[in-house]
Amino acid sequence: MPAKGKHRRPKSNSITRGFVAAGTGGAAIALPLLGATGAHAAAPAAPQQAVTAAVTAVEAAPAAAPQKTAPRTYTVVAGDYLSKIAKNKNVKGGWQKLYKDNRQVIGEDPSLILPGMKLTLGAKSSAAPAKAAPAERKADDSRTESRASRSAAKAEAPAQSAPKTSGSGFTAPVDAGVTTPYRASGSSWSSGYHTGVDFSASSGTTVKAVGPGTVVSAGWSGAYGNEVVIQHTDGTYSQYAHLSSLSVSSGQSVSGGQQIGLSGSTGNSTGPHLHFEIRTSPNYGSDIDPLAYLRQHGVSI
Repeated sequence: MPAKGKHRRPKSNSITRGFVAAGTGGAAIALPLLGATGAHAAAPAAPQQAVTAAVTAVEAAPAAAPQKTAPRTYTVVAGDYLSKIAKNKNVKGGWQKLYKDNRQVIGEDPSLILPGMKLTLGAKSSAAPAKAAPAERKADDSRTESRASRSAAKAEAPAQSAPKTSGSGFTAPVDAGVTTPYRASGSSWSSGYHTGVDFSASSGTTVKAVGPGTVVSAGWSGAYGNEVVIQHTDGTYSQYAHLSSLSVSSGQSVSGGQQIGLSGSTGNSTGPHLHFEIRTSPNYGSDIDPLAYLRQHGVSI
């Protein structure tokens, strides 16, 4: 018989509760652990995806076109001429290439470049024809002589017979025929005509003083290249241009027929020849007919 007034409540199985608690606790712990593990495992995926996307974007982007280097330009200053600029700026092809690339700016006469002109170096100029800054035009051979720059190539007149020496002490400057006569007209020359005569002398041909006199200048003269100017006893002057070498110096006395240099193609010249003038002064613009002058002194040409 059960004890009086006592009702015993069955005790819970501690092992079962512990198991449940343990099971519950294990589940509670496992879930966060599993969640944490998943979070840590997913974390590296985001940066990796970003890198992959960036690489894909770079590969897909079109390659940037290489930037073109702007051509060099040069502004003409007083005393410049094409061959000087081409040499100082290392222009491949020389003054001819420089002139060809800038012909639209320079115009028909390669020897008439004026201060203020902008020239493109080593590339064809795209500039529209421009007027250079006003400049005083001097009677300077190095700036105004265009007639000899193309005369050798044009050969506007058939070569005449080789000149002969006279017994008066005067002679022809070279033993060669004339290619471009005096006062040949054309836009190639700044004066509108040829101020001398051109002889078809190959490079290295002996150039002689046409008569006795004194050398007033011998050296570089711009568009004329290497030149010699001689004052003769009658007061006239003779000029010999585009020489490859000089044999005399300023102040030296010479006789008719004496070698003063060798012909060539220096300055603004398209080929070997001798440009020859007779003048009433040592300056450009005072020319007279050179062949008529020589004939008056007994030289047959």
